[in-house]
Amino acid sequence: MDKPEHRAAERDGRRLALTAVFEADFGQHTATDVVEREIRTQGAVGLSPIVARQIVSAVVAHRDSIDAQIEELAPQYPVTQLARIDRALLRSGIAELLHCPTPARVSIAEWVELARTYSGEPARKLINGVLGRVAGEAATREREIPPN
Repeated sequence: MDKPEHRAAERDGRRLALTAVFEADFGQHTATDVVEREIRTQGAVGLSPIVARQIVSAVVAHRDSIDAQIEELAPQYPVTQLARIDRALLRSGIAELLHCPTPARVSIAEWVELARTYSGEPARKLINGVLGRVAGEAATREREIPPN
């Protein structure tokens, strides 16, 4: 698979994950159920379902710690008061940043673009700021851990 196809597939996977996390916030279905339904109905193949499943799995497994990070890094935007789409963008972006093999700069750029597309300029700035701080803190922690 060449680079543009690879990036497009990853982007589709992120959109799929965002859809699942967003819909799950309404409480009717779990994010895992939504992503599997979307994969079946869209006939998604290749990298897209893999990326979507990784992100959704990370959001589901780490949601409490992700929400705590949002509260810590953006206290003026309490998680419970964020618009559902902004909450889904932040949860998904942080999950990919911390728990998926995507390089931080790629993950941040992609989630910022999704925020611009689905929520607008204020959300783009919020996502960029929070993800940038999460990535910075993660990099600092990695430098502090001595090699074995």
